[in-house]
Amino acid sequence: MTNPVTRTDAVFLKHFAQLIAFLVVVAILLITLASHIYGRNPPPPRPGQEKVAEQRIAPVGGVYAGDTGRAAMQAAQEAAAKAAASQVAYGGTTDGKTIYGSLCHTCHDAGVAGAPKVSSKADWTARVAQGEETLLKHAIEGFTGAHGVMPPKGGNPALTDEQMKAVVEYILAEVK
Repeated sequence: MTNPVTRTDAVFLKHFAQLIAFLVVVAILLITLASHIYGRNPPPPRPGQEKVAEQRIAPVGGVYAGDTGRAAMQAAQEAAAKAAASQVAYGGTTDGKTIYGSLCHTCHDAGVAGAPKVSSKADWTARVAQGEETLLKHAIEGFTGAHGVMPPKGGNPALTDEQMKAVVEYILAEVK
């Protein structure tokens, strides 16, 4: 039986195996060197890392009873109301044009999801006939009609009722 591997092939395989072994040794040396360098120079601590950890492990709620509990719950509700008021959309502006340009134009310029286009007065004729109060109610609470969908507050719950009223007034002025 003849050996299927020729002498030339055997020499090639020997040299190839040596090359692979050399590359493995180099890789191990580089990994060791990197580990040594990294061990001597640890990364700087992240600012605020302790605060993030404290927020993660903070209790979600508390148990209160009696007058102390009522007072604590009332204080928490007041704090939540203040926090919500401070996060009013678009800096609290009541400029209907600004809010429309930032949010409402997405649907009302292109007619997305059946939204009436501001550029088409015919789309608004039946809606204007319902009255400003009805339009404001639909803008604030949302509306699903035969020809389209209006999400509550245009999909931005941070908008106040006053801001929505300003937008409705702006749109009505544009379509009249």
